[in-house]
Amino acid sequence: MFQIDASWFQVSPGVVVTGIVCLALFLAITIIWGVRAHRRQVSAGREDLVGKTAEVKVALGPKGVVFIQGERWTAVSETGRVEVGEEVIINRVDGLILRVSKKIA
Repeated sequence: MFQIDASWFQVSPGVVVTGIVCLALFLAITIIWGVRAHRRQVSAGREDLVGKTAEVKVALGPKGVVFIQGERWTAVSETGRVEVGEEVIINRVDGLILRVSKKIA
């Protein structure tokens, strides 16, 4: 019959220490990255649009369409008529409508 040797189930203390050190390093790095991620400001969505520059695609008189970050948005000019091709600055976001003002050179 097959004999089981007890030495097969022994683990070297060096392997145990190495495993514990690796696990501790992994947890420390994961916690540090998690804390940093929570401290960062939101960099996506509507909040990120304020202050950015958009290009006018349909003249704003005062309502039209602007193009920003690969998307078309309905916009309302707060500073009068803005022609196609001109650039505007996004002042605020109301739902799905951008409030913009003409960019001064």
